[in-house]
Amino acid sequence: MSVGTMGSERLRNAMVDQLAADHAGKGLLLRPEVEAALRTVPRELFTPGLPLEEAYDANAAVLKKMRGAEAVSSVSAPYLIAEMLGQAADALGGLEGRHALEIGSGGYNASLLRELVGPSGSVTSVDIDPEVTGRAVACLAAAGYRDVDVVCADAEHPVAPDRRYDLIIATVGAWDIPPAWRDQLTDDGVLVVPLRTFGMTRSWSLRRHRDRLVSASNRQCGFVSMQGDGAHEMRYLDIAGGVHLRLDEGQQIAPARVAGLLAQPREEAWCGVSLPPITVLADLNLWLATRLTDETQFVVLSAQEAAVKSGVVAPSWRFGTPATLDNDSTFAYRSALRWTDRRFDLGAYAHGPAAAAAAGRMVEHMRAWVDAGSPAPTLHVLPAHAPDGDLPVGAVLDKRHSRLVLTFTSREKGTP
Repeated sequence: MSVGTMGSERLRNAMVDQLAADHAGKGLLLRPEVEAALRTVPRELFTPGLPLEEAYDANAAVLKKMRGAEAVSSVSAPYLIAEMLGQAADALGGLEGRHALEIGSGGYNASLLRELVGPSGSVTSVDIDPEVTGRAVACLAAAGYRDVDVVCADAEHPVAPDRRYDLIIATVGAWDIPPAWRDQLTDDGVLVVPLRTFGMTRSWSLRRHRDRLVSASNRQCGFVSMQGDGAHEMRYLDIAGGVHLRLDEGQQIAPARVAGLLAQPREEAWCGVSLPPITVLADLNLWLATRLTDETQFVVLSAQEAAVKSGVVAPSWRFGTPATLDNDSTFAYRSALRWTDRRFDLGAYAHGPAAAAAAGRMVEHMRAWVDAGSPAPTLHVLPAHAPDGDLPVGAVLDKRHSRLVLTFTSREKGTP
């Protein structure tokens, strides 16, 4: 169904070449059918008015619809789309002939799904914003995808009575998983969703097992947030110019507790490890979230680029770094990496009355993760009414509709 100029085809192929290389750099494989779909669909038809170079930027979300300073809709970055479609195809063993529901419309991802499910499959795309669904319908028609069913509705609730899907894929950030998503899946169906846990978002592929969902994979990501009945506001607390704490799980922190924290002397501690670049540090961040909550208040640090460049903070990732705040207002966070000969060490910085102890405590947990074989998390999603006795052993996070449990299977060093 490819249309467009030779210029767009050249840029499209260059984008996919970059996506394949990026996958390889992360230890992932760009599935052949996902690659073929990406080389087929003319992305520029879903980003009208943008220069071709911007439409085919592999790492950028585009056409953002803003409400004040907040983005409420966008066409997702190609690298995220490719990874999430790969998660879906891996979990289901391929998408040919599958029936898919997309939550969060725009058209581009739906057209890729249409290529992947083939003539015997189907794609339904739902969005709460009529402006977004209207644009999606127009763009899909322009690209020749007239058999995608686009619905304007709040996807917190069932989209079509008695309809079930092999795949539900959300392209908006969710704080919880409503029962309608689980109930609309087939018995062994898969949900791929960017889900916030402890203030950090991961794209989880979750397979249905009766009344619960269990993850098969996760990827670090970021998306605009759900609107409608499933919306959950992220709260921020300023602790310095351009530096914020993200409070997403009901934390209550008085501004006076953090005033002037970063002006206090900084202590640091290091693990003394030497790790390769391919190490998945997003898994470490969730490990810290599940361990540090037992001893202190876990928060997430975010910072503007100017605050990092000026040295006010040196976080591991300015868009979301694990951090803690003790009762005595000691603040600690995972630091930027320390590199030596293309390998790195893990560290923590801390400020406050017990800074050295707080940094050391965080480093102990990081070293424990390395000693356990750098395990990845498994997410279990159970109904909110599930009793404690039905939960797997792990860190429990209660939401409105569900009980989330994060588990890690530790491995000895050197084992696969």
